[in-house]
Amino acid sequence: MNTFVFDIETIPDIKNGRILYNINSEKNDREVANIMLAKRQEKTGNSSFLPHHLQRIVAISVALRTKNQFKIGSLGNIDSDEPTLIKAFFKCVEKYLPILVSWNGSGFDLPVLHYRALLYGISAPSYWNIGNDDASFRWNNYLSRYHYRHTDLMDVLAAYQARANAPLTDIAIMLGLPGKLGMDGSQVWDYFLDGKLAAIRDYCETDVLNTYLIYLRFELIRGTFSFETYQKKCAYVREKITEENKPHFKQFIKAWKI
Repeated sequence: MNTFVFDIETIPDIKNGRILYNINSEKNDREVANIMLAKRQEKTGNSSFLPHHLQRIVAISVALRTKNQFKIGSLGNIDSDEPTLIKAFFKCVEKYLPILVSWNGSGFDLPVLHYRALLYGISAPSYWNIGNDDASFRWNNYLSRYHYRHTDLMDVLAAYQARANAPLTDIAIMLGLPGKLGMDGSQVWDYFLDGKLAAIRDYCETDVLNTYLIYLRFELIRGTFSFETYQKKCAYVREKITEENKPHFKQFIKAWKI
């Protein structure tokens, strides 16, 4: 079956934040975001992390593994708007019907994608299928927490216990992988305001690489293949990203210890 590893990067949804919080139109984007974060902290008492429906997607990076190929990159291009990115994501799901793989995708990435798809009216019949049109989806669909058609590695490895959740970068580093390179999610908004969208897309792609390689390790412990096969699959990924000859992949390979 095809495998589709994904990660998203988001910024505050300034447009809808202005509407929902009735923010003065004279405020600039940074000021609006600060107000939104302050209101969130006031409401929750301790969290300034914006709710899912007020997260605007600025990058979606993916790794697609089919029988004959491995591709990694970011959807759309640097000028693509949010609806274009979301349409491209669900178009891939419709085309390949893959196993979706994420790190905290159930807790963050997919709920954000749901709300943004709702906002733009983006259709994705196969993604939302729970067996009404195809009986095979009844017992293995993208929406059920306990089905592997979407494998949220953080959730699965924590045995679905939130208190056992671990950060992606910690697990990556423990396995000899680079983890975060150059930036982290908390810096995305500042990078975006500074016009550094290319750096955001590169960062997102390295997160996808970490996640895909952890997924191979997960498949190893599940007994899907032998350790020798696991090593060959890792070597294949290294070969493919080397062929890309991109600076952030070169940095990843240099920090990759296995």
